Amino acid sequence: MATLPAESAVIITGGGPCGLMLAIELGRRGIAALVLDDKPGTAFNPQANATQARTMEHYRRLGFAEEIRAAGLPSDYPTDIAYFTRFATHELARFRLPSARQAKTTVSSLSGDWSAAELPHRVSQKLVERVLRRHAEAAGAILHYGWRLLDFSDEGGHVTVTAAPVAGGAPQVVRGSFLVGADGPRSRVRGGLGLRYGGASGTARDFMGGRMYALYLRCPDFYRVVPHAPAWMHVTYNRDRRAFMAAVDGQAEFAFHTQLRDGEDEDSITEADARGMFERAVGRPVAVEILSRLAWTAGHALVAERFGRGRVLLAGDAAHLFTPAGGLGYNTAVEDAVNLGWKLAHVLQGRAPLALLDSYEAERLPLARRNTGYARQLADSLGYVPAPPELEDETPAGEAARRAAGEHLEAHARREFNIPGITFGGRYDGSPIIAGDGTAPPPDAMNRYQPSACPGGRPPHAWLGEGRSLFDSFGPEWTLLQLGPQPAGAEPFRRAAQEAGLDLRVVPVASDAVRDLYERDLVLIRPDQIVAWRGNDAAEAAAVLARVTGRRAGEERPGE
Repeated sequence: MATLPAESAVIITGGGPCGLMLAIELGRRGIAALVLDDKPGTAFNPQANATQARTMEHYRRLGFAEEIRAAGLPSDYPTDIAYFTRFATHELARFRLPSARQAKTTVSSLSGDWSAAELPHRVSQKLVERVLRRHAEAAGAILHYGWRLLDFSDEGGHVTVTAAPVAGGAPQVVRGSFLVGADGPRSRVRGGLGLRYGGASGTARDFMGGRMYALYLRCPDFYRVVPHAPAWMHVTYNRDRRAFMAAVDGQAEFAFHTQLRDGEDEDSITEADARGMFERAVGRPVAVEILSRLAWTAGHALVAERFGRGRVLLAGDAAHLFTPAGGLGYNTAVEDAVNLGWKLAHVLQGRAPLALLDSYEAERLPLARRNTGYARQLADSLGYVPAPPELEDETPAGEAARRAAGEHLEAHARREFNIPGITFGGRYDGSPIIAGDGTAPPPDAMNRYQPSACPGGRPPHAWLGEGRSLFDSFGPEWTLLQLGPQPAGAEPFRRAAQEAGLDLRVVPVASDAVRDLYERDLVLIRPDQIVAWRGNDAAEAAAVLARVTGRRAGEERPGE
């Protein structure tokens, strides 16, 4: 039987994208992380299917965006979202999006809303987890799959965790500085803290509300039977079998989800019934192999009342639960890990006080409420509009109904899948570690992103030429941008960073265009690539660095 280490600086329960990403963020900073997960390995089922551009930017920061983009669909496979009465009958609408190859070649030509270092990528979570696992292990994380958390205790100065093998065996105890519960919606960590979700649960809709049935399937004949161009996401719109289905490998594997109808008992559904569900969505007979099947509930917009207590913290689905409209759950979970990782490392390395961790909840909880709210709006847009009875009739009335449905569905697709405002516009206004400058942030809008260097948000992106992103020049920890042809001096920040034990990279950018974009001579960027401060001189450098690391002005580093 495997033996757990006696100690680990951070113990993470949950080896999904959030837990693995946190292990990478910690390991890259020299912090030991132990990951425990009930599953025997990384996910078998496809699960989430959309990696948003901001998440891809973080993967680029860590050096493996190209590995993610190479996973899943063939590089020339279109990532369109297409709507049908049934997959093999009438196509109602199609929102065209670039293939992975096109995204890579066109990203540097985009500006405004979509000026970014990376574009979104359509890949199943099961494949993402494999990449994240490799990089977590390479960063030094210890991963133990097949282990279940039994109990934990916050002892004030440390935590103790008791875990046991799922297959059977004696419990073992591990001591750590912190415990992070990234263990999903049924989180034992959240339950152990006595924290509850708040928000809406199980909202009933005609689609994407209530009980759903998921099939992971192989159907090699799908592209032969279906007379339409390939798509990444296929959605049926009818009164009989509403469903959505993502292509997993662009060849034969799909993730199919259908709304259970009144009278369909999930516990009595046989494999033959499941094949029949898929066939009715296709609209023609087709051979299919069911790889796995399960029921789940759509309609959640839930956020935990707190994101932790003391030395025990929550992240990912343990902290928030989404209806999967817009693909926001997995991406929000990754950003939880990005936000928390550098803060835990700074505290453990004595670069910041324990109080820095208070900013994790202060920043991420409002973002979770924002994002679950947006996902709920998107689900409402699709789920509260039932198909008219005549939609599939081969009559003039049926043709008119299909035209009207196509107009609505195309508008919905633009709303759900063109979301730079959600992707890039999340902000940490009001955070105790953001040094605001009195300027107003841009309005928050789902489908509109206004680049702004107002402290608390993503830095505006720019290309510096020959495919080099401004973000590529940022340091692995703190970055000070010196902007314009005659920027203010950076020496006070260098001295203050050295005294505070902070890794600071000073990056001169002489471009007037970039200076105009950021509107100040000096801009301080956090390790998670968030604007922490901006100004035109460095006179208050020491006070700024104290503020953004959770120290009071004049307070010495922990341990000094």
